[in-house]
Amino acid sequence: MVETVYALYLVITIAITIWVARTLSKNGVVFLIQCFGQNEVLARSTNHLLVVGFYLVNIGFITLTLSLGNEPTTLTGAIRFLSGKVGLAVVVLGAMHFFNMGAVAQFGRKVNGWLNERDGSVAMAR
Repeated sequence: MVETVYALYLVITIAITIWVARTLSKNGVVFLIQCFGQNEVLARSTNHLLVVGFYLVNIGFITLTLSLGNEPTTLTGAIRFLSGKVGLAVVVLGAMHFFNMGAVAQFGRKVNGWLNERDGSVAMAR
């Protein structure tokens, strides 16, 4: 029973991680293009790097928390075990999303500033 519960935990949390990463990547590229002054190449590259980092952190977290807590011995214990671990993983996914959005927005403002400075100095040179 314990092996089945661990396998279910891994399947559920990794599936959720993949779904969230794909959703954020697909819908976030529009936001990134705007943040990076319509530079689509930079936005797509940043989007890909964010997805890779998202996978690394979340899958690392999921595998590290696998060993935490008591192993379930009953069906009720297994349900509690799964709900606690999956719930924690989902909360971490949400926190990662908000952290990434804040960091990207801040970095995007900085890049826009650099682009505006560059465009202003190019215009002055003409």
